[in-house]
Amino acid sequence: MRIAAGQFTSVPGDIEANVRSMQSLVHAAAGRGARLVSFCELAATGYDLGLIAERPDLWLAEDDPRLEPLREACRTTSTAALVGCAARTAGPRPTITALVIGPDGEPFARYDKTHLYGEELDVFTAGTEEGRFVLDGVRFAVAICYDNRFPEVAQRAKADGCHVYVASSVLEADNDSFRQVYPVRAADHGLPVLLANAVGPCSVGDCRGGSAVWGPDGALLTTAGPDAPGLAVADVMAVQA
Repeated sequence: MRIAAGQFTSVPGDIEANVRSMQSLVHAAAGRGARLVSFCELAATGYDLGLIAERPDLWLAEDDPRLEPLREACRTTSTAALVGCAARTAGPRPTITALVIGPDGEPFARYDKTHLYGEELDVFTAGTEEGRFVLDGVRFAVAICYDNRFPEVAQRAKADGCHVYVASSVLEADNDSFRQVYPVRAADHGLPVLLANAVGPCSVGDCRGGSAVWGPDGALLTTAGPDAPGLAVADVMAVQA
């Protein structure tokens, strides 16, 4: 299976503009044969916690009409997309969520970040379920940023029969996760790791992209490079159930 991570600079609070950026990257990834495109944590709004806390209109539902251009891109290319967003809940706070849109453009899966970090604890509510979905017979695990600091998340994914580990993150330029977390999770559990990161300044600092895929031995297969919008696209060998 060919998978991709799409990176771009989110416009803070402008869901429509950010959806257009993701729409374009889905088309580009599909043109390179990708079946799944993942985007970074809170890609739909930008990682601006104060803005998200102040504006509940930025919290998305799974069927939110503002996602329609992206759903259409998925339908027309038969490609799935993982969208980072602030998502509505039954309570007064949103979740940090990965919404997966299926290749038919319909809601496919949802994962709510279970390990919140720092000021996130003041804005969001934590999820309680594991992130899982199956595409073309391949079982994916989903984790969001700080989740990946906990080795047991990847350990449970492996034990649960997952074939590919997807990390949707926002990492500043000097973050050690590129060396000490993602390739380690891959090598320790024999799982290809797909990382989607942000580009540009946000609440955590200056993000420099580096979206990437690591093979099951921890070796870097591809990267989207620093600073600019783009794609990391790679074929991953996954044993299908």
